[in-house]
Amino acid sequence: MTRDKAADTHAARKAMIDSQLRTSGVNEEFVLGRMNAVPRENFLPENKASLAYIDRAVEVGPQAHLASPLFYGKVLIEAVPESDDRVLVVEGGTGYLSELIGPLAGNVTTISAADAALGQGIEGTFSLIVIDGAVEQLSDALENALEDGGRVVCGLLLRGVTRLARGRKVMGHLALEPVEDLGIPVLHAFDLPKEWTFS
Repeated sequence: MTRDKAADTHAARKAMIDSQLRTSGVNEEFVLGRMNAVPRENFLPENKASLAYIDRAVEVGPQAHLASPLFYGKVLIEAVPESDDRVLVVEGGTGYLSELIGPLAGNVTTISAADAALGQGIEGTFSLIVIDGAVEQLSDALENALEDGGRVVCGLLLRGVTRLARGRKVMGHLALEPVEDLGIPVLHAFDLPKEWTFS
């Protein structure tokens, strides 16, 4: 990367922080520090790198996206990864969320949305599960992988509207609580089965 291009992307990240995150209530220093440290353009194909700092999601492929900066900022605020956390990241297809969380947590395991929905490749239990997208439902495998007292942060699709949501597993039961409406790419691997209707 040339010096001019590096300066441009650094300026773009600063503008993202000042005009998208801070103005929307994302002011926690650990969040801003991580989002300033990780270049979003590195997680996009070259032909879409110029879209890295827009205020909405960038579709990378049929099953991959880079969500808006605000989504990731809000996710980190709700998740608050700690050094003793064992984190499972359900990926949106770019690896960006795992890179944000990595230095904050003790251990990070990354899995695709398709595998998480099917319960494949999940080993052990986790104190924190973070999902890079909105789901209609959590798979049984994900719920079982969350230890008692563990927490989950994800997008939730309810009646066609996506919301940021959080939950904590208490005595074997997990309930998701919507936090706020937010534009979030939907992970269709977690869609509810379609019901037949007769007219």
